[in-house]
Amino acid sequence: MTPSYTAAEIAAQLQGEVIGNGAVRLTGFAAADRARAGDLTFAEKDTYFAAAEASPAAAILVSGPFTSATKVVIRVANARVAAARVLPLFFPPEEFAAGIHPSATVAPTAQIDPTAHIGPHCVIGAGVKIGARTALLGGNQVAHDSQLGDDVRLFPNVVVYAHTQIGHRTAIHAGTVIGSDGYGYVFDQGRHVKILQVGNVVIGDDVEIGSNTSIDRAALGSTVIGSGTKIDNLVHVAHNVVFGQHCLIMGQCGFAGSTQFGDYCVIASQSGVAGHLKIGRQVTVGAKSGVMRDIGDKETVLGFPAAPDKQAKRQWIGIQRLPEMIVQLRDLEKQVAALTAAAAPRQD
Repeated sequence: MTPSYTAAEIAAQLQGEVIGNGAVRLTGFAAADRARAGDLTFAEKDTYFAAAEASPAAAILVSGPFTSATKVVIRVANARVAAARVLPLFFPPEEFAAGIHPSATVAPTAQIDPTAHIGPHCVIGAGVKIGARTALLGGNQVAHDSQLGDDVRLFPNVVVYAHTQIGHRTAIHAGTVIGSDGYGYVFDQGRHVKILQVGNVVIGDDVEIGSNTSIDRAALGSTVIGSGTKIDNLVHVAHNVVFGQHCLIMGQCGFAGSTQFGDYCVIASQSGVAGHLKIGRQVTVGAKSGVMRDIGDKETVLGFPAAPDKQAKRQWIGIQRLPEMIVQLRDLEKQVAALTAAAAPRQD
């Protein structure tokens, strides 16, 4: 059944204000260029609002003083935040029936909440605890003595090694590995000897981890992903790394061992961070950066090696001017040579 709400009901959900007919029914949510009759769309700028007003959508979600003679307007404090909140109304998350698939293998000592969903070909180890409404969607392995909280989602082929702790409402996408061995070796008598990695991984509440990401367990102690942190696809987190709460980590980043991050850090794509560093709160690391030193609270760094953003931008501007400066230097060398020749005493 297609969800349907009046504009007034949507506004009440978002603590917004309806301008126009609050009784108009909304049956979907779409961007302006894809909207159909009955849809709700949203606009943050004048150009977007003009496109939304010209679309077949029935109502427009806005922040700011927009008005329309042809569309219902729902005004909220922040249109993008409101869009994120309204999307689940029109696209409710998939629900999974409680129970254990016949092809799953569950150790006798595992404790699985009756409301949990264990999909096909899952393997649940001894002493594992799985909370209420948690869903393992298929091909998952959860090794012994791990704990998964309530409303966790493990998408297909996620592997969770032993002793991992995962908080409530955390989602881990397909192909990700949590708790594999950290990369630890010592050189002895001409060969690299493995240092046993006997720690674990601790993941907080409301974390989301993208596909094909690897988070290594600690050598000793715990690798920690703080509550509210969101990790993109193809990220590697090495042993004993600690992320604070509500960090954002974009795709293809790598973090060497034992580095600690404060809360609300933002690490842009394809960046690398060396080991045993301390990165403060609210730090921003620009894309493709290489962090080789500690960073204080609220700093923004860019480049390789990463430098404070203003310094890095000056360096980039200087590099861009190098070809011009080389030409100028050659001209100056010619002028100096000519002046030197003219000033030299004549030899008759």
